[in-house]
Amino acid sequence: MTAKEREHEFLVGAPLAIVPALVFLPTVMFLIVFPQFAHGRVIGLIILPPCAMVSSIGLWKLAFGAVQKPWGLFNVLSFGALLVLLVIAGYTGLFLALVTLRI
Repeated sequence: MTAKEREHEFLVGAPLAIVPALVFLPTVMFLIVFPQFAHGRVIGLIILPPCAMVSSIGLWKLAFGAVQKPWGLFNVLSFGALLVLLVIAGYTGLFLALVTLRI
């Protein structure tokens, strides 16, 4: 894989993985668990599957870009984006677990 391909994998994969991960928690909380308007649950259930699919595509691109040789800057950036995604998944899981204890 060339440096240009790794750059493309990072520049496409990072937003595709991180943005849906950031959207997941507000979607679940404000549209599904505690709907804020009349058809919130339906809208939330429509938003979540494409969000999961786009996130998995972005995760695949980041993981593929992080492990390709020769090592370079975009390998490190892809690995850093994967760590950011891990932190987002961690606080999302913790928050949802705390909400289920409270309900």
